[in-house]
Amino acid sequence: MQSDSLPGLDRLDIRILQQLQRDGRMANLKLAEQVGLSPTAVLARVQRLVREGYILGYEARLNPVKLGAGMLVFVEVLLDRTTPNVFDQFKAAVQVQPAILECHMVAGGFDYLLKTRSADMAAYRAFAGSVLWQLPGVRETRTYAVMEEVKNSTQLPLA
Repeated sequence: MQSDSLPGLDRLDIRILQQLQRDGRMANLKLAEQVGLSPTAVLARVQRLVREGYILGYEARLNPVKLGAGMLVFVEVLLDRTTPNVFDQFKAAVQVQPAILECHMVAGGFDYLLKTRSADMAAYRAFAGSVLWQLPGVRETRTYAVMEEVKNSTQLPLA
């Protein structure tokens, strides 16, 4: 029952992952019913999926608007130099900034793409001046404020 498209996973593993992506708090008994296995077999599979790194962890998805972080902003960052120590310093500085939700090194016309959240434009402006433009090696940034989130999902497509 090995999956051709996802090596190391069979159809039951994929069904378990699909269910847990929809509801990470699903009780083991309900998960077992959903995938057609015994609770003991499902628990063993879930533990293996965690141990082998297919499941990285569990977390609650919070409502950023209700929590005062309704403004979503993407930022292109161009560094002044592209040397290993500048990359390392930049990455280390980004790690400790809670308003930076994601940071991706990219190929193309800039070095990093950041995803940030703040309360509003004034809060973002304060963040840009006190944090973003002070990050090591930053030469230039381009800011893209999101006007509408059309799709926001953490679920991976599984065959």
